[in-house]
Amino acid sequence: MRWLIEPLHYSFMQTALVAAVLVGLTCAVTGAFVVLRRMAFVGDAVAHAVLPGLVLAYANGWSLAAGALGAGLATAFGIGWASRRDGVREDSAIGIIYTGMFALGVVMMNRAQMYRHLTHLLFGDILGVSPSDLVTLAVVSALVCGAAWLTWKELELTSFDPRHAQVMGLRPDRMRHLLLALVALTIVTGIQAVGVVLTSALLITPAATAVLVTKRLGRLVVVAAIISIGSSVAGLYGSYYWRVSSGAAIVLCCTGCFVVTWLMTAWRRATRKVWAF
Repeated sequence: MRWLIEPLHYSFMQTALVAAVLVGLTCAVTGAFVVLRRMAFVGDAVAHAVLPGLVLAYANGWSLAAGALGAGLATAFGIGWASRRDGVREDSAIGIIYTGMFALGVVMMNRAQMYRHLTHLLFGDILGVSPSDLVTLAVVSALVCGAAWLTWKELELTSFDPRHAQVMGLRPDRMRHLLLALVALTIVTGIQAVGVVLTSALLITPAATAVLVTKRLGRLVVVAAIISIGSSVAGLYGSYYWRVSSGAAIVLCCTGCFVVTWLMTAWRRATRKVWAF
């Protein structure tokens, strides 16, 4: 038990573990709907598109979370608006906006010569989360989970059957814009843990793993939360003992869970086919 307790003697590890739980829960709730709607590319797009907001906030001494949130929301709603225009497909709108925003962020970093200062935002540094950052993470997590809980039925119905939802008087477009806003909030949270580059993996991989286990939305969110939080905690311990990047370790743990779950699912299917004969 010594190896389990030793890291907890340090305050930065205690703060990081709380942050890991908050990030894991937030990503699991939003990621479930993203995977069901096959919007994984949107998560990746928003994660990369927040870079200009981060650079602008850092250069002016503003809150990095506020800068990332502003850029993320602008990107999310920009994708939603552009994809409804005639002649512009959704995948094209995503590709154009996110690559343009990310390129703008890179140019801004080069012009301001602050690449070294923002490297931790690109690859994550959950061990550097401060108590004030923890408060921000808690607020964002509460907003995302609260909004998802209040609109659970609407999000569920528009995710599985948008046409039926429209017949019932719901507005699938509004629910989509709400989900895009929640994705932006979630990514702002995830950046604290794994950075811009790996945030989409933390958003998608646990939910994609949970889909292999269950198709029921409630159970899917619970399984995704367990995988996400468990991988985040395991990645933190791995980064502590093996002295590797915490963000990369967390994502590798998520990926490992997906591979193991997929292999178990494939083995079960193969076994059923054998017994069927």
